[in-house]
Amino acid sequence: MTIEDRGDAYLVTHALAKDTLSKLRSIETEQVAFRKGLVKLGRICGYEIIDGRMETEYVEIETPLETTMGERVKGLDDVVIINVLRAATPFVEGLLKAFPRARQGVISASRDEEAGRDEDGQFPITIDYVKLPEIHEEDTVIVADPMLATGSTMCAVLEHVQEQAPDPEHLIVLSAVSAPDGLLRVGEEVPAADLLTVAIDDHLDDDGFIVPGLGDAGDRAFRTT
Repeated sequence: MTIEDRGDAYLVTHALAKDTLSKLRSIETEQVAFRKGLVKLGRICGYEIIDGRMETEYVEIETPLETTMGERVKGLDDVVIINVLRAATPFVEGLLKAFPRARQGVISASRDEEAGRDEDGQFPITIDYVKLPEIHEEDTVIVADPMLATGSTMCAVLEHVQEQAPDPEHLIVLSAVSAPDGLLRVGEEVPAADLLTVAIDDHLDDDGFIVPGLGDAGDRAFRTT
């Protein structure tokens, strides 16, 4: 298993995850390759979640030659993936390759960068749209956003999720790149959530961007700059 406990978060250390993230970080990676890279990274992370968080069960199988025992993953029908618009869209596309039968939710959340960060280092967050499926206590809920910076957006999103689903089997916050500030804040405000990321970066700059990071994931994926 290539998920390591780093105290404040769990780290995906799979070699392909690290390779893909390195390509995403590069300024030389243009829009199409960047978007496809996020899809690939989402798929890898999905497989790691299956391996690291989901149980298997033995089942009897009838092959063309004889009866044998095999293993099947339990709970693949009990997965909810929540897309934090907009940057998470290609990331979620990859997750759906690992969880094709997952129920999906959408939350449109954005931070007011013009307002700037408050004295606690947080941005005001606007939630424009929320559409969540019914969530049950046996579900694995994955809230996906490629960048976990200050944690302002994720905490606002998780507030809506927990209003509907206070105690699912697993609540996973999945990101490609995280800053220590965001991990600390989400961990303190939502201790029930497992924070899973591919990289924990150095710090936030004065504008609240992750350094070294990978830039604005939404802008790079959708070519809006």
